[in-house]
Amino acid sequence: MGLPLKSIQKYPECGCTSYIGCPKKGTGNTSSLKIALGASLLPGQIQGVHKALPGMGPGHGIDFLHPIIPSHKMRQRRRQAQFYWKIVSFICAVQNINRDPNILPNITLGYTIQNSYFDVRMTSDVLLDLLSTGKANIPNYSCGRQKNILALLEGTATDISIQISSMLATYKIPQVSYTFASHVLSDKTHFPFFYRTVPSEGMLYLGIVKLFHHFKWTLIGLLSIESDDGETFPLPSSKCVERCHPGFVKVPREGEPLCCYNCLPCAEGTISNWEDAKKCLKCPEDQHPNMAKVQCTPKKITFLSYQEFLGIILVSFILCFSSIAALVLGIFIKHRETPIVKANNRDLSYILLVSLLLSFLTSFLFIGQPRRSTCLLRQTTFSIIFSLAVSSVLAKTITVVLAFLATKPGHTMRRWLGKTLTNSIVISGSSVQIAISAIWLGISPPFPDSDMHSQAGEIVLQCNEGSVAMFYGTLGYLGILATICFTVAFLARNLPGAFNEAKLITFSMLVFCSVWVSFVPTYVSTKGKYMVAVQVFSILASNAGLLGCIFFPKCYIILLRPDLNTKEHLAIKVK
Repeated sequence: MGLPLKSIQKYPECGCTSYIGCPKKGTGNTSSLKIALGASLLPGQIQGVHKALPGMGPGHGIDFLHPIIPSHKMRQRRRQAQFYWKIVSFICAVQNINRDPNILPNITLGYTIQNSYFDVRMTSDVLLDLLSTGKANIPNYSCGRQKNILALLEGTATDISIQISSMLATYKIPQVSYTFASHVLSDKTHFPFFYRTVPSEGMLYLGIVKLFHHFKWTLIGLLSIESDDGETFPLPSSKCVERCHPGFVKVPREGEPLCCYNCLPCAEGTISNWEDAKKCLKCPEDQHPNMAKVQCTPKKITFLSYQEFLGIILVSFILCFSSIAALVLGIFIKHRETPIVKANNRDLSYILLVSLLLSFLTSFLFIGQPRRSTCLLRQTTFSIIFSLAVSSVLAKTITVVLAFLATKPGHTMRRWLGKTLTNSIVISGSSVQIAISAIWLGISPPFPDSDMHSQAGEIVLQCNEGSVAMFYGTLGYLGILATICFTVAFLARNLPGAFNEAKLITFSMLVFCSVWVSFVPTYVSTKGKYMVAVQVFSILASNAGLLGCIFFPKCYIILLRPDLNTKEHLAIKVK
């Protein structure tokens, strides 16, 4: 489509002198390389070059085989000026390189400027002319002109760039585009010799998307040409979420554009009170998120109170069992001279009933707002009083065994019977628990505390036990006493009928052990005020088991079968 520029020309527009086709000064042999500049020029756009470069007509300027069609439209004249300055800038750059012997020594750059006319067929003709060395456009046929094509510079549309690339790839000639091109040309598998001098258009589109989000524009108009160049930006927000509402957080989708993300609800205990939040904020410990997770609200303070339903139920049971224990104690005191009360060691029965009554009443220390005094007293008081009750049961069991053995003639066990033995068992059994409790209070005493994490939206006021090991140590000692008592009672279960209290003690200890064995896993698995309720229930259930199993059969005889409450009846059973 054109011939190389070979004459020396001076261009006042760029302040350069052209040495195209001539060797550099001060160098020896030279090699001449040609750069083909494929510019997207409309017909008639080269006309401005002829006007600006006087003397460059056909023969020693740019020679055109196609007619130059003048344009009278202002829009085309503006575009002519635009491409004219691009050509002049390119020519000046080549001149400066050829003028300086230090840049490319022994090498002179030449160039050919061709017109693509925005037409695929004409572009093919131009490429054939560039790739052919003879007068006819015959590729790979060398006859006449010598052309060493170093690279092709072009700024055409995508479809023409793709056509150029497919033809140049055969000769491995680099193709350099100085305009935005479709992302399709970035595929090095199909276009290995295509290069850009401008960034990928993807960066530009991401910047536009960020601009949309910054100003929170929701209605956007997009204008693009109907070609591959316009398909790379299908308004990214149209395939992504519009925005993340408060209470949600943006999570980018892996492998997708930045504008595409998922809106996930804020995690437990966090909020976001603005749109498109990148992270959720954690609420203070004394606050929690509302249902929408857009605001932190104060947590509700809670504890096992007397006013709530659970507290009312437990208080009712405490009063009921305490009243029953007091009633049984009154019955035994009133009928203390009857044979059945005497036969079952009435002093131990009084101690046991009083300890059961006090144990029922210690449950009140677990209900209500925890305070320093109640936290210090509730576990230690319960454990000491309850160890007194279990020690009394153990003393009764041992007394039953010794009383049976003492009935045998000449048996030495008779001298062990009496208050000394029973008092020793009761005092020693409870003294160990008193020592454990004293160590507990001295090393790490319980104290009021608040639990802000176990119950969502609540601050649970509770007693911190101080030392968990000491807490379970007191329960473990009660378990040891109960196990010894159960073993002795079980071995003595077949004694004669007058001493059948061993059977009742065996069954009561079985209930006691069942309650406290089930208490431990239940207590560990519950949280907040329900832990307190579990312990209160265990105290009431185990005490009620002792009270019912040991004393209800005796009360039945005393109140409803007085005919059985006689010495003669007891003597008959012994025989």
